[in-house]
Amino acid sequence: MAPDKTPDAPHSGGTGHTLSPEERAEYERLRRAATVRHRRARKAGATVLFLLTLLLAPVAVVAAWVDDEVSDTGRYVKTVAPLASDPAVQNVVTDRLTKRVVAQVDVEAVAAALSKTLADAGAPPRVVEASQYLAGPLRSAVTTVVHNNVERVITSDAFQQAWETANREAHAAVVNVLTGEREGALRATGDTVQLDIGTVVDQVRQRLVDQGFDKAAAIPNVDRTVTLFHTEELSQAQDAMRLLDIMGTWLPVLTVTLAALAVWTAPAHRVMLMITAVGIGVMMVVLLVALAVVRRVYLDSVPSATLPTDAAAAIFDTFLRFLRDSARTLLVIAVITALAAYMYGPGRVARSVRSLARRGATAAGRALSGTPVVRTGSTGRWLDAHRSWTGGAVIGAGALALLLWNHPTVGVVVLVLVLVLVVLAVIEVLAATGVADGEPGRAEAGP
Repeated sequence: MAPDKTPDAPHSGGTGHTLSPEERAEYERLRRAATVRHRRARKAGATVLFLLTLLLAPVAVVAAWVDDEVSDTGRYVKTVAPLASDPAVQNVVTDRLTKRVVAQVDVEAVAAALSKTLADAGAPPRVVEASQYLAGPLRSAVTTVVHNNVERVITSDAFQQAWETANREAHAAVVNVLTGEREGALRATGDTVQLDIGTVVDQVRQRLVDQGFDKAAAIPNVDRTVTLFHTEELSQAQDAMRLLDIMGTWLPVLTVTLAALAVWTAPAHRVMLMITAVGIGVMMVVLLVALAVVRRVYLDSVPSATLPTDAAAAIFDTFLRFLRDSARTLLVIAVITALAAYMYGPGRVARSVRSLARRGATAAGRALSGTPVVRTGSTGRWLDAHRSWTGGAVIGAGALALLLWNHPTVGVVVLVLVLVLVVLAVIEVLAATGVADGEPGRAEAGP
């Protein structure tokens, strides 16, 4: 028998030195030690990346939400639009507008004028004296009339449209100032905020000309901006806006990258994927709990005389609903990812589910192979030979769809999951059909 040589063992000067039993044992010990150190380094690196992912996950969600609300006018309008149709908010607006309108009516003066008119007209003294007490009923009547009319306006579609238009224009103006864009009527130049009245000047000039003032056409196109105010903090606010835009855009990307690196660095990729998904899910639960606590603190801090509790709750829930939706969506994605990672593992339940799915696909493929309608042939056999690749491609396509989807919701996640499962099931059935067509013995044997 030829002497035992180790191909990957170090040789002495290329002479093919044969290792003695002691040398071989030492070599194996050193190799195992190097492997252990390498695995420990990978575990340490993966742990650090995992912890960074957990810390940044809720911050990234909040940063992305704030960036959307501050810099995206359409998103902001979509956020505040439901407030115009919320009954609690409508009641608050109606009551406050009613009080302001009624406050402008001098009911006492009206009652005094009525009493004077009656006295001048020679009305009986009793009638004149009774008219002095009409201030209370008159105020109540005016309040009722004004309240009904204001309520009719506030609950109409016109108020909804006016609410959205006002918020859109105001938000766009603020964004133009904070970003330094030269669009819109309100703009920032250096530390100066200016109002461009060029459009107003054009409209006034044209209206005057239409009404016969022909000389109005000579109004010059100069001094079309009005300086509203100077502020030294404007540049700081613009810097903060740029920082927010960077954080809202790149912090989520950084978090996803760190999570991917943690999974790639760990020796056991599947286990680390499951742990990372569970950790992100836990952080989303923590974020949702924190939002619930902040909501309770906010409602307790708002005096009922300033804002009714139901209206305050409606405002808080409306403003933060997209943040909660994002946290819930990530929680569902994390749960699905963790379950998928477990189902690909060696666990008893996972093996049972995979075996049951394979038996079902094989039975369906065997049934379809006996009909002239479905003949997958070589395509089915190719799918059977490349199950892992095709399955990974389908799962990757689903993940890519979620990444490219603009603000996915829980419903979108469930829809993508169902589509992925359906496609995987179809691929399994087609692969089983190809096997049944080409290799009946294997099809009969089952998984």
